[in-house]
Amino acid sequence: MRTRSCRRSIARRCRPSSRIRIMFFVFLFLILLLMTLGNQISEQLFELLHFVFYGRYAVVTSIPNSDAVSFNRSFTRLSDAYAQWDAHVGCSRFIVQNRTHSFPGSANRNPSLQDPEGLSCASMRLQHVSVFVKEWRWLPDSLENLYSCRCGLSCLWSKSEALTYGADAELYETGHPPRQRKQGEPLRVYMDLEPGRRSPAHKDIFISYHADDTVQATYAGTTFHLHRGHYISPIKQNDVLIYWSSSHCVPSRTMLARELLAHLPHHSYGKCLNNVGGRDMILRKFPHCASGGGNHQYWAYHLHCAMSHYKFVLAIENTFTESYVTEKLFYALDAGAIPIYFGAGNVHDLVPTHSIIDGSKFSSMKRLADYIKEVATNPILYAEYHAWRRCGVMGPYHQTRAVSLDSLPCRLCGVISKLGGKAYPSS
Repeated sequence: MRTRSCRRSIARRCRPSSRIRIMFFVFLFLILLLMTLGNQISEQLFELLHFVFYGRYAVVTSIPNSDAVSFNRSFTRLSDAYAQWDAHVGCSRFIVQNRTHSFPGSANRNPSLQDPEGLSCASMRLQHVSVFVKEWRWLPDSLENLYSCRCGLSCLWSKSEALTYGADAELYETGHPPRQRKQGEPLRVYMDLEPGRRSPAHKDIFISYHADDTVQATYAGTTFHLHRGHYISPIKQNDVLIYWSSSHCVPSRTMLARELLAHLPHHSYGKCLNNVGGRDMILRKFPHCASGGGNHQYWAYHLHCAMSHYKFVLAIENTFTESYVTEKLFYALDAGAIPIYFGAGNVHDLVPTHSIIDGSKFSSMKRLADYIKEVATNPILYAEYHAWRRCGVMGPYHQTRAVSLDSLPCRLCGVISKLGGKAYPSS
């Protein structure tokens, strides 16, 4: 009996060590699996393990093990980062890694974006459409034009009542359309790109940033950038990592920015959390920006140039709502910086593949800041966020650009043509 009980006692004491051995072999098996399986499966397992141990999903890239790669952690030239990425990764590997994302022309449709060619030519009832922009706040004069659109449709878009006499539609960006409209009178078009999407009951066509409305207009494209200098610096700063600028100090946005920026070296321009000595410091810090964008002295004109000197740009929407992705993010992409984004939950439906750092994916600001520092000191990892502009656009970005404000006149005229313009029944 004593021997049996002793054996039982020994067995009890041995069980923990047996479990440890089992756990060790399971862990070793997973490591070997990660080393031998293809990229797709191994990276999914890596993401799962990372989530279990760290409480957030890892950012998976096509970059090889950094321990086996030698690189300069103090890189400043974007071209040097590109060269190292080309040598260790390259476009072929990046494309394979992201092959699940669609290319332009793919049959896969994005629910967050309208089809820019959704109207068939057979549905067009008018060959020419004129739009009188009757009330507006910020619609740029650069949109004024006579457009040659698809299906042989011509489209006159103008703020001139004389040029659009007898217009097929009247566009209201401010104020409200007439409550009633008789057949033979212009269609009522209302436009609201603000997050509330306030659609009045008395309108025939509604334009917003959302795919569910009559006509979608995203903030991507060049129309928002026409009054900006376009000099792009080839040199990135190492001592100050982040650019941020905000002139509307929304409490929630300012609090979020303060929490993140407390962990990172940054320059804050604009009115909120300014730490550069004033709102007019861009040209003092970067006087060469003026040579690339005229002699404009207003600081906001040189946003692109200023952003291009920083590795990262903090982009925080004033409202977090589906599909509301504004120029804050697209400015950063166009300036050659990596956006650190807080805003729409479906932002990845509207931006290039692997082009942004989504702040919502991190469990704390400290972990986000640590990841930003890691990217900032790894030229290969940093260049991976720019691969989309060098390897061909994958994912939804081509469609985001195609339904931007740039193409709004032709797409709106197409809808008006389909409705028959002034012949559309009264409402």
